[in-house]
Amino acid sequence: MEELLKTNDPVTLSFATSLLEEAGIGHLVVDQHMSIVEGSLGIIPRRLLVERDALQQARTLCVDAGIGHELTPEAKGL
Repeated sequence: MEELLKTNDPVTLSFATSLLEEAGIGHLVVDQHMSIVEGSLGIIPRRLLVERDALQQARTLCVDAGIGHELTPEAKGL
């Protein structure tokens, strides 16, 4: 799996997850339970991972939906 985005914003994460689910792209949200360790301060960003072979499609979906600025540099192809 490849990292698509990393964010502290639960709305952005929910929106991106919804886009991927609707497109049928396998994904996984990691680090969401770290809030127990950090005391719910929102310091540790949650990461959204997608299947390697669907990274380009996921990237395009996010850019078209207006959240391309949230993509990690690796997901942007930089």
